[in-house]
Amino acid sequence: MRDAAPAEPTDPAADATARATARRRAGLFLMFLAPGVALSSWVTRTPAIRDAVDASTAGMGLIILGAAVGALAGILGAARAVARHGARAVATAGAALNVVGLVVIAVGVANGGAPTVFCGLAFFGAGSGLMEIAVNVEGAAVERVLGRPVLPALHGCFSLGNLAGAVGGIVLTALGFPVLWHLVAVAVLLAAANAWALRNLPGGTGKEQRHAPSPQGGSAPATPRQPLWRERRVRLLGLIVLGMALAEGAAADWLPLIMVDGYDLGPTAGSLVYALFAASMAAGRFGGERVLARLGRVTVVRASAVCAAVGIAAVVLAPWPGLAAAAVVLWGLGAALGFPVTLSAAGDDPDGAAARVGAVATAGYLAFLAGPPALGFLGETFGLRNAMVAVLAVVLLAGALARAVGPVTPAAVPDALSEPVTPADPSHA
Repeated sequence: MRDAAPAEPTDPAADATARATARRRAGLFLMFLAPGVALSSWVTRTPAIRDAVDASTAGMGLIILGAAVGALAGILGAARAVARHGARAVATAGAALNVVGLVVIAVGVANGGAPTVFCGLAFFGAGSGLMEIAVNVEGAAVERVLGRPVLPALHGCFSLGNLAGAVGGIVLTALGFPVLWHLVAVAVLLAAANAWALRNLPGGTGKEQRHAPSPQGGSAPATPRQPLWRERRVRLLGLIVLGMALAEGAAADWLPLIMVDGYDLGPTAGSLVYALFAASMAAGRFGGERVLARLGRVTVVRASAVCAAVGIAAVVLAPWPGLAAAAVVLWGLGAALGFPVTLSAAGDDPDGAAARVGAVATAGYLAFLAGPPALGFLGETFGLRNAMVAVLAVVLLAGALARAVGPVTPAAVPDALSEPVTPADPSHA
C-alpha cells in the first residue's frame, strides 16, 4: 500500500488574508443587498403613499425631490469624508441615515404629511449618497485585491435586494398591509443587516495619507492633485454613468406609476412590473462577469445602451400593457451593467483609483436621485410615459461615448488631460 502524499504546507498569513477578503466581500454583498430592499419597499408603495398624502404627479415629483436634496448633500461630502475617515466610517453614517429616513417616511405616511415624507426621503437620500460612494470605493479596492471584476456582482446584489423588496411589497400591497408597519419592519431588518456587514469591512479603505514621505526622511505635505473633472476620461465616464444611472433611477421611482397611470393597471400589477424590471437587472448583473470576459467593456456598454433604449421606447409607445411589461425586461437588462462597468473603468489606474471611482459614482448618483424628480415635472405636463423620452435620449448619449470605458492606454488618454495617466497594471484590471 502506497503512503499518502504529504499535505501541502499552508501559509497562515495567506489563509488569514483570504478569510478576511471573503468576509469583506460578504459584508459588501449585504451592504448592496439591504439598500436595494429598502428602496424597492418604498417604490412598490408609491401609489399608496401618493394617495395617503393626496399628491398629484407634480406633487410626487416635489416629494421625491427630498431624496435628491439629501443625496446631493451626501455625495458632495462623501468623497472628502472617505479620504479623511475611510469608507467604513462613511458607510456607517450612511446606513444610520437610511434607517432613520425609512422610519420618518413611515410616520409621514401615517399622518398624511407630505412635508414629513419629504424630510424622510431627504434623510434616506443623504444616507444613500454617503453609502453609494463608500461601498463603490470599497468594491473597487476588492477588485484590485482579487484581480477580477466584482462590482457587477455587487450591483447585482442591489438588484436582487430590489427584487426581494418588490416581491415583499407586492404581497403586502395585495394584503392591504399598512405602509407604516411595512417600512418600520424594513428599517429594523436594514439596521440588523448593516450592523453585521460593517463589522467585516476594513477601516482604512480610501483613506488618504495627509503627508507623503520626503527624500530626506520623515514626511512632507503631499503634492495636491489636479481636480479630477479636468481629466477628459473622467468627464466622459461621468456622462456615461449619468445616462445609465438615470435609466435605472427612472424605473425605480416611476415605473409602478407609469403602469398604473399610463396603462390603467392596479397598484399590485404595477408593482409586479417593477419586480420584473428588478429581476432583469439582477440577471444582467450576475451574468455580467462572463459577458464582459467574452465581449469587453466597450461592446458591453454600447449593447447595454441600445437594449435599454429599445425597452424604454417600447414602454413609451406600446399600445397595450402586456407589450410594455415585456419591454421592461429589455429596459432592465440594458440598465444592468452600465453603472458598475463604468465604475470599474474609473478604477483602472491604481494611482488615485478611489478618488476617480468616487467622482464618477457621484455623477451617476446625481442622475439616480435628481433625475426622477425632474421627470415628475415633465410627466405632469406631457404624461409619465412621454417623459421617458428624456431618459431615452440620455441613454443613447451614454452609448455613443462607450469608447471611454476601454482600457487605459496612451491612445485612450488624449493630450487634453491635465495630467498623464499611467497604463493600468493588468493585475488590477
